[in-house]
Amino acid sequence: MMRLFSPRKTTLMFVIRDKTRTPLENLEPVLREDIQKIWDFVPKPEAHKETPISEFFNVEVVALSSYEEKEEQFKEQVANLRGRFFHSIAPGGLAGDRRGVVPASGFSFSAQQIWRVIKENKDLDLPAHKVMVATVRCEEIANEKHANFSTNEEWCQMEESVQFSPVTGFGKRLSSILNSYLSEYDSEATYFDEGVRSAKGKQLEEKLLQLVQPAYQSMLGHIRSGNLEKFKDKFEKALNAGEGFSSAACACTQSCMALFDEQCRDAVIGQANWDASRVRDKLHRDIDSHVASVEAAKLSDLTLIFEAKLNEALAAPVEALLDGANNETWSSIRKLLRRETESAVSGLSSALSGFDMDEQTEEKMLINMENYASSLVEAKAREQAGRVLNCMKDRFSMLFSHDSDSIPRVWSGKEDIRAITKTARSSSLKLLSVMAAIRLDGDVDNVESTLSSALLDNKNSVAVTDGSITTHDPLALGTWEEVESLFFIWVFYFPCAIYSCTI
Repeated sequence: MMRLFSPRKTTLMFVIRDKTRTPLENLEPVLREDIQKIWDFVPKPEAHKETPISEFFNVEVVALSSYEEKEEQFKEQVANLRGRFFHSIAPGGLAGDRRGVVPASGFSFSAQQIWRVIKENKDLDLPAHKVMVATVRCEEIANEKHANFSTNEEWCQMEESVQFSPVTGFGKRLSSILNSYLSEYDSEATYFDEGVRSAKGKQLEEKLLQLVQPAYQSMLGHIRSGNLEKFKDKFEKALNAGEGFSSAACACTQSCMALFDEQCRDAVIGQANWDASRVRDKLHRDIDSHVASVEAAKLSDLTLIFEAKLNEALAAPVEALLDGANNETWSSIRKLLRRETESAVSGLSSALSGFDMDEQTEEKMLINMENYASSLVEAKAREQAGRVLNCMKDRFSMLFSHDSDSIPRVWSGKEDIRAITKTARSSSLKLLSVMAAIRLDGDVDNVESTLSSALLDNKNSVAVTDGSITTHDPLALGTWEEVESLFFIWVFYFPCAIYSCTI
């Protein structure tokens, strides 16, 4: 548009009719300020962004008196203004400073060139009158329908209710309300330009959908949370009824996801093409997370159950076998351990069959159960070993004071005290040798023979002289780390055994 203003200036004359008592000097600055504001908003090429209006236009303001009040003065002012137009091309006239003035003979050609420039400048194209009218009226109708929808009582109730709970028939009801306002728009705008009507109708629909989308998202949120709670309840009931973990999880997941899809279809707004897949994925992740947490808890409970069974089956029997230590003690413990471990592992394996876990994870759990059983026996053996001195004293006392039928001895003075003492000491040493090592692997060792030769043999035995204890070569050739502990246990045990013999 700017290129039409050059290379000559154009005079813009503003004529004020029926001037009042307000001086022109006060009116003109206000008018020029408004003109400047208009100029500031006119699109300009980059080169003329800061160019003042005076570069292209001569702005003049003329005031005419009131014809009714000052007729003669009005006519005189009009005659002067007419003269300026009659002599516009004279020096100092309205067009006197135009450099593009052409003679009358060239006017036809000049006018053709001006028209060509106007036709080529698309910035000057104006829409058809019917398009302008349609644009204004269709926009007014659309704004009215948008405002009416915003205050619609049924919509406002739905918008408020869906913040706290799901709304029955949400999609169908809201689609109906939207359709009624869009239909009203189409009806009122039906006689306007089709292109404008359709464009404004589409804009109205987009604005209305933007308005209702938060409510739709709230509705999806309620559907998601509701189905998650239904899954949890259904899943728990299925497990309590004895259904396999994996099959129950799969069936409940499929059921709840199908229900979610159905409820989402009921919440769909007909005018929108919104995708609920992100909310659906969120529900699936929440379900998977819950299943994983329940699975971890169930597996932990199963482990505790079978560990408790092992503890009940092994603790007391192993303690009893160690108390009655003999040549078959560790053989019996190994048989007991093997039987109970196989039972526990078999039971756990059967229980794990309902879980959809990989073979490696299941094998690890079964190995851990086997290790627990072994550690339980080892712990009980170490516990008994910690009380071995008392156990040896009790055994010696029992065997020394009771016969082979466990009947209290009646001392007549004819008993072979040395033989009885030796038997009791040998049995106590047997107890020490049984508890000296944990023999779950079944390997043969020489613990008992080494202890016997070192502690019962006369040459290497403990001697008591004048109440003091002296030793001769005490297990000097011992080959296991606990040999010193065994020796000192025997040292503390021996005086007690001697004391029992002298009573």
